[in-house]
Amino acid sequence: MCLIRTFVAVDLPDEMREKIKDIQSKLEPFDLRLVGPELVHITLKFLGDMPEEKVSAISEALDSIECEPFEANIAGLGVFPKPSYAKVVWIGAEGNFVKLHDEVESSLKSFRFKKDRRGFTAHSTIARVKNIPKADKEDFLRILDELKDVEIGKMYVDRVKFKKSTLTPEGPIYETLHEAKLG
Repeated sequence: MCLIRTFVAVDLPDEMREKIKDIQSKLEPFDLRLVGPELVHITLKFLGDMPEEKVSAISEALDSIECEPFEANIAGLGVFPKPSYAKVVWIGAEGNFVKLHDEVESSLKSFRFKKDRRGFTAHSTIARVKNIPKADKEDFLRILDELKDVEIGKMYVDRVKFKKSTLTPEGPIYETLHEAKLG
């Protein structure tokens, strides 16, 4: 049995990639692992490792999502879990993502994937923090504060993508296995 690492996501439009790159350039002085701008997305549900044979059944389940397409605003910079102990740097996403997330959860219920331990927050990870030494913390927090209200742009969410993630030393490679249209 071949296991593949998978997730369900909304891709950001290509025209947002330059803006993401600009924001990431402001974070370059710090010890972070930046996410390639072309890979930045909004994860609705991480499925983890699963048998490849389930791809068509999951694709079919995702086609049953009942959520109308919606307008979303991609804006604001933040960190998880908190600024004094940042592990992930993200860009916020506002729109009907909670309903969409709940619909994804509901459509996949019969597969018994793990429920998210933390509540769902729509976001796009743009960097993972390796280490911020005490000497750099003040500068890091200042840049986060300067970018907290950054505007990336508006987008129309009309599909979700079921993706495979192959981890490599150079970073992940994503492949879309299925695209489910909303509405």
